[in-house]
Amino acid sequence: MYKILVIILAVLVVSCSSKTTVDLVVHNAVVYTVDSTFSTAAAFAVKDGKIVATGSEKAILDKYSSPNIVDAGGKAVYPGFIDAHAHFVGYGESLFSVNLYDARSFDEVIARVKKFAADNPGVPWIRGRGWDQNKFPGKAFPSNDSLNKYFPDKPVLLERIDGHASIANAKALELAGVRPGQTVTGGTFETKNGKLTGILIDNAVEAVASKVPYPSQAQFESWLTAAQKNCFEQGLTTITDCGLSYRAAEIIDTLQKAGKLDMRLYIMLSDDPANYAQYLAKGPYKTDKLYIRGFKVYADGALGSRGACMLQPYTDKPGWYGFLLNTPAHYDSVAAMLANTDFQMCTHAIGDSANRAILNIYNKYLKGKNDKRWRIEHAQIVNQNDFNLFGSASVIPSVQPTHATSDMYWAAERTGTERLKGGYALKQLLQQNGWLPLGTDFPVEDISPFKTFLAAVFRKDAKSFPAGGFQMDNALTRQEAIRGMTIWAAKADFLEQETGSIEAGKVADFIILDKDLMKVNEQEVLQTKVVATYAAGKKVFGK
Repeated sequence: MYKILVIILAVLVVSCSSKTTVDLVVHNAVVYTVDSTFSTAAAFAVKDGKIVATGSEKAILDKYSSPNIVDAGGKAVYPGFIDAHAHFVGYGESLFSVNLYDARSFDEVIARVKKFAADNPGVPWIRGRGWDQNKFPGKAFPSNDSLNKYFPDKPVLLERIDGHASIANAKALELAGVRPGQTVTGGTFETKNGKLTGILIDNAVEAVASKVPYPSQAQFESWLTAAQKNCFEQGLTTITDCGLSYRAAEIIDTLQKAGKLDMRLYIMLSDDPANYAQYLAKGPYKTDKLYIRGFKVYADGALGSRGACMLQPYTDKPGWYGFLLNTPAHYDSVAAMLANTDFQMCTHAIGDSANRAILNIYNKYLKGKNDKRWRIEHAQIVNQNDFNLFGSASVIPSVQPTHATSDMYWAAERTGTERLKGGYALKQLLQQNGWLPLGTDFPVEDISPFKTFLAAVFRKDAKSFPAGGFQMDNALTRQEAIRGMTIWAAKADFLEQETGSIEAGKVADFIILDKDLMKVNEQEVLQTKVVATYAAGKKVFGK
């Protein structure tokens, strides 16, 4: 009997010692790997921040041992969500400024600004973001009269929800040297009866915004750690930040290397000579958490502020077409400059005229199918004759599904019903190249990937409006939406070999959800909660 026990014990020791020790094992899960076949697994192992293997419960538990074994309780596990178009730094900054989202009138805007000023008496400039005149009575742009009354001596600059218009008080305009009748290419300083109203459209905003003191590294750190916390809570593990200065990128790099920032970031540098001078000659910059490989160019403004450049006049403003923010020659010169580099050209284009102009320039330099992955950011209103220009030169439309469900209340007022058929056309755009990256454009929209999923699949907003969905011909399937929020978003950033799916060799960025997006009913999509978020195998959010 004694000999039998010794033999059994020896067998157990050999069995245990034959297992491979890893840092983390996740099991008892429904793991959506988002690989090429969208296969599922029950478990996976992680070592040194990377996925070692995926497989059945038995296969993984028999082969791997770990001091950190996570029983997912049968819950759904997805790759960490990737936002293909957002403003991470801008979102962080917005958390420390006046929140004007959902203000129903300009009087409410003023009340929020007054409270912020009382709570933050030492700030040199009062900044705010999120107002939208389409939510105000009459839907007209406000004037700065009230701001001038309550803030005669402190500069105030409040950004519209889309980031393409702002309102400044007289003190801010004075500090910027703005005078009535002043003009700027690709923007307007609004006046009424010869007096500045404070409304600044597109390039006019920079005349005032450039006078705001540049933030310190400590401020940056506060912004980004706050933004990261909120993003991890939403299951976001990689963010594409669209349009930063090289100075901001360097601060991010410093924070990441110091272990103060775990968020993976793909950065597009702004269309600025200083940024080209800093990066163009030496090529893309890459670390384990940061990739700088794109340049963000702005073709036009936004539909909500009527800055989008249209082929025909705005339906609600006869004779007005919007405008390009620069000359066609400028966009051509940027394309010529980037064509022989490894950098992406990523151009913001909202209106059908802006999309056509940029697509034609892209096709001129890309010369047919390619893998340069030049992008059109938003691709919001596209003429039906121009969709083929995406596929002909492998141009990537980078879209934000919640723009449709935010704009649908008033978009037809701007475009008319016929032109709107080429708007927010996710399915048509997906068909061009067979893949489509999805983002939010936060803080223009909410950071929630669940709202992205709802808008993409069901074409509804958080109020479940409209009942039948908005232009359902352009809805995506659940699988397409998940791919757009993971592997396709990674591909748009040249990161698909590293992240975007749960496969051996890839970074262990993954999330555990309390509901399964591939099965949950429409009413429960926005009730879905992130149970835990892991970045490179490290738990960065969870109870």
